[in-house]
Amino acid sequence: MEIKYIKIVKTLQYIFFLTFFFHSVSLSIENKILLKINNEIITSIDIINETIYLKTLNPNLKNLDNNKLMQVAKDSLIREKIKKIEISKFNNNKISDKYLDNVIKNIYQNIGLKNEEEFLNYINSNSIDILTIRKKLSYEAFWNQIIYEKFFTKIKIDKEKIKREIQENNQKLESYLLYEIVYNADESVQAKQIFEKIKKSISKDGFQNTAAIFSIAESSKSGGKLGWINESSMNKKIYNEVSKIKIGAYTNPILIPGGFLLLAVMDKKEIDKEIDFEKELSTRIRSLQNEQLNQYSNIYFKKIKKDILIDEK
Repeated sequence: MEIKYIKIVKTLQYIFFLTFFFHSVSLSIENKILLKINNEIITSIDIINETIYLKTLNPNLKNLDNNKLMQVAKDSLIREKIKKIEISKFNNNKISDKYLDNVIKNIYQNIGLKNEEEFLNYINSNSIDILTIRKKLSYEAFWNQIIYEKFFTKIKIDKEKIKREIQENNQKLESYLLYEIVYNADESVQAKQIFEKIKKSISKDGFQNTAAIFSIAESSKSGGKLGWINESSMNKKIYNEVSKIKIGAYTNPILIPGGFLLLAVMDKKEIDKEIDFEKELSTRIRSLQNEQLNQYSNIYFKKIKKDILIDEK
């Protein structure tokens, strides 16, 4: 009976210690305002929460040291706040739950989870609730909707040319598992300097973590992952660069509207050319549309950022 009593006392002491320890840690984190972006603020707690969010969506970020991870979170929040400010100027329709469900499905499949239940357990274990994720994804969805409405009429696609290419190309095709880094620079000297920093970062932290640090593309949150893309869905300029490099390597900077693009080939495979013509046509058109819309998104973001007051405390 005495031994049992001693065990209970020790257990209670341990629980008290843990409660006191975590309370002390929480008190030690002072919630300071670090940035003010127009009327939007970013606090120290916001950045800590963003690191948790980003690591949950991209587990590879756990390999980054704390200072780099904090910078990634800070940059991510700045982009989100700028987009939020712009979104507030438009009367957008509500983003459908079905659309967000599909986005979330892509996210959890990307990190190797089978279904929504596994994803919910996974995010709960990382102290993130699904409502937070849906809210943050809604900002991106609203932004994409704005870009689509503003620039869709400017997209140029030669549908007849694509049809001819599909009909003429009967051999087997290469499919590439691609990751991207998109960055911009105001002049050639600055572009070279940024590229040198990116190369050093890739050498030290890997391509995916470097995408999270430097890339301005939406794909940065998933380490720059674009997924499997057939050579037929790439424009000639990009395919010519991608086809030159080996698995594990990355291209030289490719000049695109709004900045520069680096592509890494993580894997490749040969696929049969026996395809559904209409499906292939639709896939190619959609791929080219997305490519051009992403470029317009980067250009538009760069433009509106110039009119945003970013005050670092």
